[in-house]
Amino acid sequence: MAVPATFTSVDFSGKFTPNSSLSDSTETILEHQGVGWMKRKAINAITLTLGLRHFKDDSGVEHIEVSRTVKGSSAEKAEDRVLDWKEVRNDDGMLGPVTTRARGVQVSELDVDFLKQGWTADTVQHGLVQISARSDKPWTANQCWGIEDVKGERRYTRRIKFTGPKGQDVEARLVYDYLGPL
Repeated sequence: MAVPATFTSVDFSGKFTPNSSLSDSTETILEHQGVGWMKRKAINAITLTLGLRHFKDDSGVEHIEVSRTVKGSSAEKAEDRVLDWKEVRNDDGMLGPVTTRARGVQVSELDVDFLKQGWTADTVQHGLVQISARSDKPWTANQCWGIEDVKGERRYTRRIKFTGPKGQDVEARLVYDYLGPL
């Protein structure tokens, strides 16, 4: 389902689920991150719902709180993305230690063509969310969030530029169905 016409990258708040038929496969990325075959198959089989709450704190710093819920489970995993471009180190059980940073960014500031492509005019005007992650394994993932026109519909998407431990280069676009407001 498309996002409403009023939905822009100024406020990503809403509920979403990945659309596997419109998205590129993440299988190769997961493999290069060291995720085993069984876990990759399980990840691709689950139905995931994302809740995004985009807000500014009392200091005026932007945050995107991301909650993940797997269909059939009451457990919810949440993380707070602070858009200040400061490094944060987390130990993700599946991926191990990962250092991330996040920010709001203009398309013109990006240096990777794949991350610059496809955005709607309002996304280019208002900017994207960029998340950079690196692992000790070592791999890096550069990700941008925004709105794209996909098959004639406005969709929330994420574009990923991934470099694996042996220099493998993978680009993927993830497309999401909008489920409604939080």
